[in-house]
Amino acid sequence: MPSFHPFLALFALITGLLLTPFTPAQAADPSYRTLKAAQPSETTGKIEVLEFFAYTCPHCKTMEPLVSRWARTLPEDVVLQRVPVAFNAGMEDLQKLYYTLENLDRLDLHEAFFKAIHNEHREIFTAPAIIDWAVEQGLDRQVFTDVFSSFGIQARVGRANELARNYEIDGTPSYAVGGRFVTSPAQAKGYDASLKVAGELIAMARDRGQP
Repeated sequence: MPSFHPFLALFALITGLLLTPFTPAQAADPSYRTLKAAQPSETTGKIEVLEFFAYTCPHCKTMEPLVSRWARTLPEDVVLQRVPVAFNAGMEDLQKLYYTLENLDRLDLHEAFFKAIHNEHREIFTAPAIIDWAVEQGLDRQVFTDVFSSFGIQARVGRANELARNYEIDGTPSYAVGGRFVTSPAQAKGYDASLKVAGELIAMARDRGQP
């Protein structure tokens, strides 16, 4: 039987628990919560869905293929953006990995990295190990390292942290819709159920208009 690394066990505990208390307005439908202050979309003319995830989160790994399939069914007025979350400073390099893959147009490796951590039980959590893994995937070491270490990627990480604060994200995966609503498998009581709720929230956001 493959071992479960203590590092992942800790993050499974952290990211698997959603502790946000319900407000009275949520009591009627605990499958999502409504933000007190609506957040602006960064995609003009689109209903924005933000997937807050962490590579160390086993639930995010399970959700990844489900979300990828769901994203292909979204209407033209909806856009999905992934936001890597760091619950401590030690997770920053993992955030930088995602944005580096995005910058290099290699998000085809996004799911492969989940598998490397959770299926292959590889300890790829810091910059040296991440860069070595990227080279194994055929990426140029110097090009990857330059992008990974760039100011632009650091700025994206800073924005990701700001979004996590603004949306009050304390567990992953979580899905923010239209700048107003947040749901998760924990709130919706299931992986598929969370995407069903997200679809309903998209319709609600469309009816109310973007913030």
